[in-house]
Amino acid sequence: MPTLARFYGIVIRMYFLQSEHNPPHIHAIYDEDTAAFNIRTGELIDGGFPTRATDLVREWIAINREALLEMWETQEFKKLDPLM
Repeated sequence: MPTLARFYGIVIRMYFLQSEHNPPHIHAIYDEDTAAFNIRTGELIDGGFPTRATDLVREWIAINREALLEMWETQEFKKLDPLM
């Protein structure tokens, strides 16, 4: 499971296995919390996250949406810049 970015203690990963399905999404890990976010909408679709961490992930998704959707389609993963 490739790590796409790390920022403010948050790790962003994308899994792409046969069991994965739409909508296109990323997985975020922060401390003991894990969550999945829809790439197209930024919606929290699974898990739970603190409000501030959720806001940071949504901001990062908005900045990287095109690259994330391309990775989802091609399964060619690459590192993306963290939030600064």
